[in-house]
Amino acid sequence: MAITIAIASGKGGTGKTTISANLSVALSKFGKDVIVLDADIAMANLELVMGLDGKPITLNDVLAGSVSVEQAIYEGPAGVKVIPAGVSLDSFKKAKPEKLLEVLTKLHELGEIIIIDCPAGIGKEALTAISTAEHLILVVNPEISSISDALKVVAISRRFETNILGTIINRTTAEDSELSAKAIETILEVPILGIIPEDPNIRRCAAFGEPIVIRYPDSPASQAIMQIAARLTGKEYIPKKTEEKSFIKKFIKGLFGGGKK
Repeated sequence: MAITIAIASGKGGTGKTTISANLSVALSKFGKDVIVLDADIAMANLELVMGLDGKPITLNDVLAGSVSVEQAIYEGPAGVKVIPAGVSLDSFKKAKPEKLLEVLTKLHELGEIIIIDCPAGIGKEALTAISTAEHLILVVNPEISSISDALKVVAISRRFETNILGTIINRTTAEDSELSAKAIETILEVPILGIIPEDPNIRRCAAFGEPIVIRYPDSPASQAIMQIAARLTGKEYIPKKTEEKSFIKKFIKGLFGGGKK
């Protein structure tokens, strides 16, 4: 019997879909049979991150009752099963979000872990996705507006009795204006699962339609995501150390063709 994990955020722009896609691949790399489903039927983006845009049958068609969920499953990176929502306006108009629970019930027989990429915020579609999941991971940015909106998601999840596994702090830059992990944990009263730094490679990956944990596995964001997946699966993952060179060291190396590291 599969477990369902909703990936949610209080506001858009936190990187929730990127986390959903890459965490799914990371879990698959640890040997899990993973299905990732784009429940953001109005603003679908998961298929773009996974390189599966333009597929003829999508979740919207399933929710409209015209096809079975098995017909909307595609093989994605690292063997992850992907169910895109699709961008067709006609399919979206016919979709019935309340049928999501029925869809998830069928998926329980097809994988070990079901990742649900929820719509941002607390609209009808988001509430449906959160209420149908057993567990929830909250994605936030280290800024007060993101945390304020996340508090609403926490409150709603507890009302639905959806177990909150923890928070992923995404797109950190170590600037003084950012909220600390300790402060975020205190405000939300939810454990921190991991911290993912701002990484320019994520934008590059979006252009190629490939998850960062596959295209740039040694990048800071990839290693942080792999650590989170290891924590969720009870596996050990030792990230590679990346050497941080100061401007002076780089300058000296440039002048003399090398130098002490």
